[in-house]
Amino acid sequence: MGLDEAILERVISGKSEPTLRLYAWDPICLTIGYFQSRADEADLAACERFGIDCIRRTTGGGAVLHEFEVTYSIVAPVGFAGIPANILESYRFICDGIIRGVSALGVKAQFVPLNDIIAGGKKISGNAQTRRQGVVLQHGTILLDVDVEKMFTVLKVPSEKMRDKLVKDVKERVTGLKGLLGRDVGFDEAGYCLQQGFAEALGVSLTYGQFTSEEETEGERLALSKYATREWNEKR
Repeated sequence: MGLDEAILERVISGKSEPTLRLYAWDPICLTIGYFQSRADEADLAACERFGIDCIRRTTGGGAVLHEFEVTYSIVAPVGFAGIPANILESYRFICDGIIRGVSALGVKAQFVPLNDIIAGGKKISGNAQTRRQGVVLQHGTILLDVDVEKMFTVLKVPSEKMRDKLVKDVKERVTGLKGLLGRDVGFDEAGYCLQQGFAEALGVSLTYGQFTSEEETEGERLALSKYATREWNEKR
């Protein structure tokens, strides 16, 4: 989260180029949306038991357990590579990169407003966006697999009866690439296809890069001074 914001600030100032990141989480992390209450959404004792971090995102939406997935973030000015100013259309435009990427794996997917991607009638990707001074930060997940039971172990639910109902409901609505293809899809394989998909959707050539020293320093500062603090995470 710190690196995403650090890159966003530097793209705004013109010090960094538009950036696509593909990454995974270590340790596993439960993120809650900007407008959610961590105390209401997360079972922090269970998170600690399982060694799962729990932090607030800068973007809205619901709680997400980041485990078996590829996470991406794109930071670019509105208009770059044709990114639309309209929020819904920008979601559709950027998410086309995911649709093209999973297509290379043999998965036929489609965009469902406002910000989901479904395949085989089930959600495989959720996405969220924030904007600052004309620059878009959109990030999201592409599920490789999903452990619904673990998800509802670290999310607060009113009762065991409700938990069982929610687990059943999510299993009917959400899946990963493994569930669709009947085989394990690793981070490297999925990441490569997504990289190609985003390049094709945006009509750009991607160049491998490293974080600048400024991005790393500012990302670490934000991680410690913002995203790791109770003030930020218990904001609501």
